[in-house]
Amino acid sequence: MQTFHRGRRLRRTPELRNLVRETGPLPAEDLIMPYFVVETEDKSFRKEVPSMPGQFQLSLGELEKQVEKAVDTGLAAVLLFGIPAEKDEKASGAYAEQGIVQQAVRRLKKRWPRLLVITDVCLCEYMSHGHCGVLMPDGAVLNDPTLPLLARTALSHAAAGADMVAPSDMMDGRVAAIRQALDEGGLKEVPIMSYAVKYASAYYGPFRDAAESAPTAGDRKSYQMDPGNAREALVEARADLAEGADALIVKPAGPYSDVIRLVREHVDVPLCAYQVSGEYAMIRAAGLNGWIDERAVMLESLLGLRRAGADMLITYFAEEILRQRLAR
Repeated sequence: MQTFHRGRRLRRTPELRNLVRETGPLPAEDLIMPYFVVETEDKSFRKEVPSMPGQFQLSLGELEKQVEKAVDTGLAAVLLFGIPAEKDEKASGAYAEQGIVQQAVRRLKKRWPRLLVITDVCLCEYMSHGHCGVLMPDGAVLNDPTLPLLARTALSHAAAGADMVAPSDMMDGRVAAIRQALDEGGLKEVPIMSYAVKYASAYYGPFRDAAESAPTAGDRKSYQMDPGNAREALVEARADLAEGADALIVKPAGPYSDVIRLVREHVDVPLCAYQVSGEYAMIRAAGLNGWIDERAVMLESLLGLRRAGADMLITYFAEEILRQRLAR
């Protein structure tokens, strides 16, 4: 009698499948929900992002209302992006004591002291030209003169009460500059979760609508990574770890699951995958049009990132996942 592998034996019933499942459901504590908070006099300001149905630009008051609903369903961590009322060529709003992110941090931490508040550290939303660093007249982004501004921004976020800062600019040496600023500022215990592996991706389009951060000219290919490079991810990850990063982010997530796996196999620190705006928008749009089972695809897409090696997930689906889980 011919013998062969019978893999179906362990798939026969839900109980057997649950018993042998290698990657389980997403724990609430591993989900990070991004929010876009706007500096505005309109306390009830709430504007849906057209290219990201279900996601909003929010005033401080509306942010608190939105987070309250999410916390009630089990949300444990947020990632804040700020949209200032005014922009300039020095990104002054990024590190202002009363900047919009600084205000949001203080407000959320006062209301929910145990809520993990992470802040995105970048200058693009605050620069009049939309780039992530100081710009030369010829359009070149200057690396080293940008570092003090990033360090000052991270320090202001931590001083306001942020639990973790996440530099996303991709300037060389920014983790070291931020670590030094935090240490010298008496904030040695504040960790850095670096966007160490961030690609110059077409998947960011909807985010730039939400954060109002599209460059007025040129692109970010000179400082964000080339999508064709995988080995370079290890160079960037190791560099940020050497400079003092405590955790790392790979961005985007789904199209770069091979990179997530590669980084996971070579580093021992916590690894986060950022399911970016374009990934969200495609799943959401297909779901709204009835082309896919949105809930099933949403969960499967995130499960794939966990399987690739991500410990934590930044996803615009975080609120929805927790709502659905509570309703069941």
